[in-house]
Amino acid sequence: MPHTTAHVSISLDGFIAGPDQSLENPLGVRGLELHRWHLGDERATEADAAASAWLGRAQGAVVMGRNMFGPIRGEWKDDWRGWWGDEPPYHAPVFVLTHHARDSIEMAGGTTFHFVTGGFDEAYALASEADGESGVHVAGGASTVRQALAAGVVDELTLDIAPVLLGSGERIFDGIEAFLMEPVEVLHSPLATHVRYLRAGGDR
Repeated sequence: MPHTTAHVSISLDGFIAGPDQSLENPLGVRGLELHRWHLGDERATEADAAASAWLGRAQGAVVMGRNMFGPIRGEWKDDWRGWWGDEPPYHAPVFVLTHHARDSIEMAGGTTFHFVTGGFDEAYALASEADGESGVHVAGGASTVRQALAAGVVDELTLDIAPVLLGSGERIFDGIEAFLMEPVEVLHSPLATHVRYLRAGGDR
């Protein structure tokens, strides 16, 4: 199976997005506060730049949830093509979990969005088949990362822990049974503590 990564920013109280996600607040109310470390804050340091490099490394394929792809719920009602403009940052096939079928969307720069109605296991299997040698990245949101952790496929998990309390929103660890990962690298700045974990015990 391919090396599989997940990388999320998280609040001190365990939320990776705020409540009430919408077109105006794609990460929920106050959710952007978790991402100051890579969104141009003048307090960012070399530690934040290194964590940004972890986040931006090439991936062979990506799995993401519909909530991360966009704010639309229910049937597809318009030509929404993601938050990222004509050239998304993935440069790889992206498999989007949804309950509503849709034709694939080919974007500039090598990204093609494929819409998968058969659940996480199907999306992960398709991503594994599409992967070259760069691995599969589970991009979010919370439900998708939680499903990946529950399925036991995550080999490397990076948490960018922001010194923020959101109080409510979307969690990733609720309902996850015990799993063992070992911290292998820790970086910190005034904006976040970046912890990179690897699966304990080596290969799956």
